[in-house]
Amino acid sequence: MIASMQQPNKISTRPRVLIIGAGINGCGLFRDLCLQGVDSLLVDRGDICEGASAAPSRLIHGGIKYLETGEFRLVRQSCLERNRLLRNAPHYVTPLETLIPVRSWFGGVLTSALRFFGIKVKLNDRGALITEIGLRIYDFYSRAVQALPNHRFFGQSRLRQEMPLFDQSIIAAGLYYEGRVTHGERLGLELVLDGLADNPSSQVALYNTVSRSASGQFQLTDRLTGKVRHVDASYVVNAGGAWIDDVNRGLGLDTHYMGGSKGSHLIVDHPELFNALKDRMVYFGTVDGRVNLVYPFFNYVLIGSTDIKITHPDEAQCSEDEIDYLFNAIREIFPTIKLDRDQIILTYCGVRPLPRSDGKQIGDVSRDHYMARDTVPSTSLPLLSLIGGKWTTFRAFADEAADLILAHFGTTRVQKTEDAAIGGGRRFPLTEIARKNWLLENAELYRSTSKRMEELLDRYGTRAELIAAIERDRGFEPLTFLTTYSRAEIVFLCQAEYVSRLSDIVLRRTEMAMAGQINLSAIHEIAELVSNELAWDQARIESEIENTIQEMRRRRVRLAA
Repeated sequence: MIASMQQPNKISTRPRVLIIGAGINGCGLFRDLCLQGVDSLLVDRGDICEGASAAPSRLIHGGIKYLETGEFRLVRQSCLERNRLLRNAPHYVTPLETLIPVRSWFGGVLTSALRFFGIKVKLNDRGALITEIGLRIYDFYSRAVQALPNHRFFGQSRLRQEMPLFDQSIIAAGLYYEGRVTHGERLGLELVLDGLADNPSSQVALYNTVSRSASGQFQLTDRLTGKVRHVDASYVVNAGGAWIDDVNRGLGLDTHYMGGSKGSHLIVDHPELFNALKDRMVYFGTVDGRVNLVYPFFNYVLIGSTDIKITHPDEAQCSEDEIDYLFNAIREIFPTIKLDRDQIILTYCGVRPLPRSDGKQIGDVSRDHYMARDTVPSTSLPLLSLIGGKWTTFRAFADEAADLILAHFGTTRVQKTEDAAIGGGRRFPLTEIARKNWLLENAELYRSTSKRMEELLDRYGTRAELIAAIERDRGFEPLTFLTTYSRAEIVFLCQAEYVSRLSDIVLRRTEMAMAGQINLSAIHEIAELVSNELAWDQARIESEIENTIQEMRRRRVRLAA
């Protein structure tokens, strides 16, 4: 048995801070408070990073488009936080060379000036001059924590050599760097695990809803078992993302803070498009004035994204119209490349936790973060709602929220997080020589092979050593129907990573669905392994398989042969 095995059912009757919502904002704040020695309980109605936090463009970026609306503070903060994540989580956050194609030299100058002063006009042409100015500002903001090279420009001749399939109307392109997060769901999980390691008195309750009981306590209802528990708290944080107003209503407070939009993405199996990108992202404006993106993702291509106002986040699903829109967007930049639905590996859709902003076009609503301060009705208990934010700036948002909470308790910060490595990013080998040495040393230590250690390092960072140890002790036995994963690996995930459902493993703890590797036989095999660890009966096994398959169908996940 693993020494750090979770005990999710043992919940203290008096957590000091109750955090509702285990998206990236909730996970970031949980870790921060744990590092300060504040006992916290993190609750979510589903899994860690299951909602909108599992459905972004998977970029860690400075937000160059926010310059158009004058959000310089947000861009500066985003650039700094992007570079910090490249250092603190190098196992999941890696540099991404990015091209911004332009079709004119001076297009958008007047329009950008009008937008900067808040005048509502559509920006359909972002020319070379505007792009150059934006990239220079970007470089300047990145210097405080330098982690990426400065930008440069490709003229038409160089661009034709580099990107021969670009539309002929593209005359130049700015080249700069962003970051990509290959497995954000695991990054959120590791924040939680880091917090628990630093403060074992804190706890996590997944697949639980929160409401007020008649006694005034908080009632946690397990959605899988129906078990009800009651807890007290000294401070409540609503990190429910797009569901913030729903969570507040469950606590007896009627708020109207949120006004989110849904964003859909596709992952497609298209070798021609994959090769045309040359391991770069293309970040491009379309004829409707929006900015879209396309870049390599595992061995496939990620395309995003839409931006559509939605009434309630539970209704979010990638529609046929959105697929058509994203296919048409690619044709604007790569006119000779043909896409069809048979090439889709999976789709995903999430709701951005944007603040309510009546009268504004959804694309003009700020992506910055805010905090709303209330009290739980009929009490003096503080209730803090975390509104907005994005993956890139989660640490800074958590930092601000934690400082506010610490001030309420009359205490001060004992640990900073700017340079705190995350999970498998600790001691991660950053150079080719360091990587080679790490693989050789650990292959010998755990009686494994360099190839296997590399698979684990790519999936889990230096947490790979924990899995290598259990494979050494139990013996390495690959799954029959998905041989790049081992039986011991699945056992480890069940024991040490808060797995409650089969879909947790297939869709979030591993990359098997995202990478187009999962097949029906493997789902059944994994279900049997999970059932042994979590004591499921046959009815539960069948229910979990059906739930996972239904979720995959909803997301158009393509099963491997």
